[in-house]
Amino acid sequence: MVAFLVRRIFQMFVVTIVAALLSYGLLYLVPGGPVDALLAERQNSGQDRINQADIQRVQQRFDLDVYLPFRFTRWLIGWPSGPLFGSIGADWAIGCQTPGQVRLVYPDGTFELVEEGCADYLTLAELEGRRVSRGVFFGDFGVSQVILRDRPVSDLIATRLPYTLSLMGASILFAILIGVPIGIYSAVKQYSRFDYTMTTIAFIGSSLPSFVFGIFAILIFSILAQRAGLPFLPPGDAVGVRDYTIPWIGTVEAGSFLDRFLRFLMPVSVLTFINIAGWSRFVRGSMLEVLQQDYVRTARAKGVREQVVITKHALRNSLIPFVTLLAGVLAALFGGALITESVFNWPGLGRLFIDALGRNDYNVVMALLFINVVLLLIGILITDILYTIVDPRIRLG
Repeated sequence: MVAFLVRRIFQMFVVTIVAALLSYGLLYLVPGGPVDALLAERQNSGQDRINQADIQRVQQRFDLDVYLPFRFTRWLIGWPSGPLFGSIGADWAIGCQTPGQVRLVYPDGTFELVEEGCADYLTLAELEGRRVSRGVFFGDFGVSQVILRDRPVSDLIATRLPYTLSLMGASILFAILIGVPIGIYSAVKQYSRFDYTMTTIAFIGSSLPSFVFGIFAILIFSILAQRAGLPFLPPGDAVGVRDYTIPWIGTVEAGSFLDRFLRFLMPVSVLTFINIAGWSRFVRGSMLEVLQQDYVRTARAKGVREQVVITKHALRNSLIPFVTLLAGVLAALFGGALITESVFNWPGLGRLFIDALGRNDYNVVMALLFINVVLLLIGILITDILYTIVDPRIRLG
């Protein structure tokens, strides 16, 4: 077990670094960053309002004038932050502050300025004094550059984490408590009315995206119910800003427990329904496969009661593939539901990721991606250990 854990932890470390490198590189290589937005603003508003100094200031704030490999190491371990050991490499070029320009003249007399090379290199000496975190490897995710400017990213995540944990934790718990028994019963009662009904509902839940269920839930239980004079649910947010009245219930005070509970019902119901649809089908298929095994038929032939056959012989073995799904639960608890939180304006980490991605707050985006990768790998490790508990035939080697 010790050798297995050491080997897996080393593999997790390598995978984390590779995943962080790929995510960081793709995030900065895609078009539409803060400099592109500034250039588009300059093109729309005129040359005089935004000059080259403004562009360089934005580049320095986001470290965009540092070459990508050095930018990545600054984010990962907080290095380099200046010359080595005080003076070594002070004149080493690690970035470009001002790209070079070449003037291309065409035969018709028109010309075009094209960036080529570098007119002003960034050196290690010029990097000294610039703000840099200690590195995510040491638990420092830096500061938010846009959403909460100059506030630590960890503080921003801490304010959103309780909302995501409550939403995802409740939906996953309800999905397991409801979906697993449904899948088992559907397999035992194969081709019954119950099985056909649950299969149809599961196919609907698996085939439609979550925002469709979210929009329909808001339309039915909020808008149409309110117009019909029936009790309705608030359409979004986690806490209300003003009191409101619901038929048959009365006045609901903004920020009260009842207000929070009513706003919690729709998003958690949508996520629970989607998870039940997928997990019940998975458990049903696994259970049907186990029920066809020889040892189950042998137990029935010996006269063992059907309840004992299902619970003792079939259920435990059918849950072995289901354990694989639990690997993503840990990451899902933290990562949240991107689409569902956006539809219901739920202030969780999923919506924070969407906001940060749209507003080019790279430190927040990379912090969430990095933590999700680590939690997913930890979940996979826990899953491998759980395999030995569910199936004694499996040994960690």
